[in-house]
Amino acid sequence: MRTDDKLDQMEEQLPTDRVKPPRMTRTRLWLLWGTLAVYIAIVAGVLANTYLVTLDWQVMFFRPYKQWPSVHAFLDYFVVLGQRGPTAVAVAAWLGWRCWKQRNLHPLLVLGASLLLLNITVGAAKLGMGRLGPHYATTVGSNEMWLGGDIFPSGHTANAVVTWGVLAYIATTPLRRRTLSVIAALGALGVGMTTVYLGTHWVSDVLLGWAAGLLVLLAMPWVEPGITWVEDRLMGILLRLWLRLRPDSLRGPLPAGVLVPGLSPQRVAPDGEVLVREAVGVAHATRAPDGWPHHPSRPHTSRAERTPVTPTGSRRPPHADRVPRGAAPFTPATGRGRNGTG
Repeated sequence: MRTDDKLDQMEEQLPTDRVKPPRMTRTRLWLLWGTLAVYIAIVAGVLANTYLVTLDWQVMFFRPYKQWPSVHAFLDYFVVLGQRGPTAVAVAAWLGWRCWKQRNLHPLLVLGASLLLLNITVGAAKLGMGRLGPHYATTVGSNEMWLGGDIFPSGHTANAVVTWGVLAYIATTPLRRRTLSVIAALGALGVGMTTVYLGTHWVSDVLLGWAAGLLVLLAMPWVEPGITWVEDRLMGILLRLWLRLRPDSLRGPLPAGVLVPGLSPQRVAPDGEVLVREAVGVAHATRAPDGWPHHPSRPHTSRAERTPVTPTGSRRPPHADRVPRGAAPFTPATGRGRNGTG
C-alpha cells in the first residue's frame, strides 16, 4: 500500500491512547442549568439594585486591605494565580508535556477550547454591562452599570476556575479528578476573595466570575466532538510533516507511538516506492489484488529461482528425476539401470 493511501486511512482513525473525556451526564446537566440560574439571578440582582449591591458597597467601605495590611504583599503575588497570561503559560507547559507522553494533542486542545469559550462569554458580558470597579465608582449605592467599565464578572476569578479546573477535567482517574477539583476550587476561591481584599472587584463581580467559570467547565463535554475533529486533522498534518522532514525514518520503524498510534513498521522497495504494512488490530484491512497467490502464507519464489520448465510435448513422468533409495540411475541408451533392472 502506498503511503498516501495509508495516511488518508489514518486520518479517519481515532488515537487508541486518548483518555475518555467526561460525558454530559444527567447530574452534570443539572449542575449546568443550576449554575446558569445562579448566574442570571446575580445579574438580575445587580441590575435591580438589590441587597447584593448594598453588600458590595459595605465591603468597599470596610476596606479590607487597610484592616489586614500585613498580608497585602503576599496577596499581591497570590492574585497572579488568576491572571490569564501567567496561568495559561504554566498550565500549557504542563499539558504540553502530557501531550508528548500520551502522543496526542487532546490536553492542549481542551485548554485552548476552554480559554476561547471563557474569553468569548466573559468578555461579552464585561463589555455588554460596562460596570465600573470600586476604585472608579461615581455614585454611592449605585450599581455602576453601563458606564464603560469591564469588571463584571471578575475575569481573574473566572480564569482561575477554568485554568486550574481543566487539570481536573482531563484527569485520568476518579481520585485524581476529585483531588484536583478540590485544589482548583480552593485556588479559585482564594483568588476571588483576594480581588475583593485588594479593592479591584465588587463581591458580586466575584460571585458572577465563579459562576461564569463553572459554566465553561460544565459545558466542555458539548465541545468535545469539535476538539476530537480538530485533533484528528492536526495529527494527520503533523504526521505528513514528520514524514516530509524525516524521510529517512521510512527505512525503519518509527518511534513507538509517534504522532499517530497504530502505525506499523515501514520499508522502502528497491525502486524507491514506500511500502507501509497494515497495523495489527486495524479494523479495516485491504483486499489483495487478483494477481496475488491464493496462499499468501507460502513463500514466494522469484522466477530466476524456479526449477526449469519441462519442454512442451515431453512425456517424461512428473517425478522422473526422483530416484528411489538404493536404485541405479536410469540409462537412456539401454533403458536399464546399472544393476540390470528394467
